[in-house]
Amino acid sequence: MLVPSSPAAKRAVRVVTIHYRAHDGVARRAFVLMPAWYRPGRNKPLPLIVTPHGRGVTARVNASLWGALPARGPFIVISPEGEGRKLRLYSWGSAGQVEDLARMPVILHRTLPWVHVDQHRIYAFGGSMGGQETLLLLARHPHLLAGAAAFDAVSDFARQYRSFPQVPCNAACRHRGGPLGRRLQKLARKEIGGSPKSRPLSYETRSPMTYARRIATSCVPLQLWWSVKDRIVVNQKQQTGAFYRELVRLNPGAPVSAFVGTWRHSAEMHANARLPAALAAFGLIPPVKHATSGLHATFPPNAKRCVDVRSA
Repeated sequence: MLVPSSPAAKRAVRVVTIHYRAHDGVARRAFVLMPAWYRPGRNKPLPLIVTPHGRGVTARVNASLWGALPARGPFIVISPEGEGRKLRLYSWGSAGQVEDLARMPVILHRTLPWVHVDQHRIYAFGGSMGGQETLLLLARHPHLLAGAAAFDAVSDFARQYRSFPQVPCNAACRHRGGPLGRRLQKLARKEIGGSPKSRPLSYETRSPMTYARRIATSCVPLQLWWSVKDRIVVNQKQQTGAFYRELVRLNPGAPVSAFVGTWRHSAEMHANARLPAALAAFGLIPPVKHATSGLHATFPPNAKRCVDVRSA
């Protein structure tokens, strides 16, 4: 197995930068990861993973989290420079950004027509804000996805707004512009147009919890990963934990799996951490030994009971 940061790993995967026109007309980039051997003439259809970046994280950094994993699949990853209604790195599930995520398979085909995607194996993976947008993509475009995995996601954005002041901020952090939590609240008000009190509907539309019934009855396999020691998405029991419980309540047969641990916020969505285990659960890479060691894992009791409303 290749170590993601090793020179051999870097040779195993290549990154192609493409450009696309976003929902607001702005030209943006997306970074496409593929096995180094994949090229015209050696281009069988491969699974595709759409991965939105986290809060304050660039698409390029988000792409680097995958290391050599696309070569182990093989599969393709696309990490777009999604932006919000007003802010560049703080989209927080804006409607236009989610629609751009849904367009990524078509954008990839039109930009690199020699890249062939297995249309029955398109997935979404994201951590933190990227996890929030992964869940919103699943809610709005369930037909698109064969599966989704969200790490340390926000499910209730109004609750997260109120929790922002609890985000840790040391002296150096405060020197950069005051307490981080207050800065994040200010950014959220700018992106959304106000606070949860003044714009409750806007916060609801960016909250996966609002679409829990739609997700629970979509029958799309879903992995939810969260940490009980998360200090960024404070009290994950009331975020992803509550979201998981609501999905199971709405549809006991929903194919949703839960993985609970004690890692640092979003740290497990990395090639050196639990990302391989999440990929293996969808059959995107070979099985991983001890994939759930040290975790509290819950799997769907009987996914065959899931009623797919898309075909009803």
